[in-house]
Amino acid sequence: MSLDTEIRDARQTIVSDGYDMSVGEVLNLYRDGEIKIDPSFQRLFRWDATRKTRFIESLLLGIPIPPIFVYQDKNGVWELIDGLQRLSTILEFAGQLRKPGDDSKIEEPTTLEGTRLLPSLRDKRWERTTPRDQESDGIGKNQQLQIKRARIRVEILKHESDSKAKFELFQRLNTGGAELSPQEVRNCVAVMLNKDFDKWLRDLAKKPDFVKTIDQTEYALEKQSATELVLRFVAFRAVPYDGLLDVHEYLDEALINLAQDTSFDWEKEATIFNETFALLNAAQGDRAFKRWDGTSFGGKFLMSVFEVVGTGVAVHLEAIRKLPDPSSFIVERSKQLWSEPIFDKNSGAGVRGTQRLSKLLPFASIFLKP
Repeated sequence: MSLDTEIRDARQTIVSDGYDMSVGEVLNLYRDGEIKIDPSFQRLFRWDATRKTRFIESLLLGIPIPPIFVYQDKNGVWELIDGLQRLSTILEFAGQLRKPGDDSKIEEPTTLEGTRLLPSLRDKRWERTTPRDQESDGIGKNQQLQIKRARIRVEILKHESDSKAKFELFQRLNTGGAELSPQEVRNCVAVMLNKDFDKWLRDLAKKPDFVKTIDQTEYALEKQSATELVLRFVAFRAVPYDGLLDVHEYLDEALINLAQDTSFDWEKEATIFNETFALLNAAQGDRAFKRWDGTSFGGKFLMSVFEVVGTGVAVHLEAIRKLPDPSSFIVERSKQLWSEPIFDKNSGAGVRGTQRLSKLLPFASIFLKP
């Protein structure tokens, strides 16, 4: 197939439209439930007070703002795809942003900071809360109208588009104003595709044996490193890696395929996952995926070790469990790994992820065989 043909076919999968709307109209749509923010997506709203203030300042000064992107479902309701930080800031400031998962409660409205151009914004809110005999802490009716009349472009991906179009659009656009990790983006895609699958991944990521062995920092866990590692473990078993896609693109595709695969045996895979990491925790604890320096295991978590040892133990789970001493077997293989030429050549900072996976996943099945 030629490039021209691929471009033409891909364009035909997207059916879109767009409107220039006032912020007031967008507020009304949200109030009436005609534009929605998925609770799992909303939890990624993380602008600080300074960024929120600067955005509100832009609206007051008439500075053009980037568009938001929505997906229009079969009922005509718009689902936010991109623009979370901007839209949530407007809604929160106006006292309309509902708490994730509880539409009966509203987030605490924003209190602004002063800026270089508008120092009087300091401590201002949408509505006045101070007594009439004191200086108002509200921005006032004139400024409220200025914000409501500000224009924002809404780009609409219509329901007639290809079923994967909104996920593609979300992944391509959602760098947001507060950068999301690749797995945070995948989590949102998983919610769009199959909320039960998303919950299944997140629940596995909280299992004590797994959490102990991966030994991630709080910051890494906040950026969904544990969920990504669960997805890697499951994907390596269920979706063959051919080396053609970038590793993150492979994980994107694996997530989409698994979330929609009605034949995927969640219960079986969860059992294999739990038993694999129970063995690894019993053998190594938080040293399971760390470097062997000849005398001890230590340092930081290593993805290459996770890919070999985690995958290999899962492949040969039953055989390893039947050994007289499974823990000793795992420890000895983990030590031997560092003298293996294939591992040495295909791991480390200078090795591309495509090469690492292409070589180490097949190696894992051989190396961990009892």
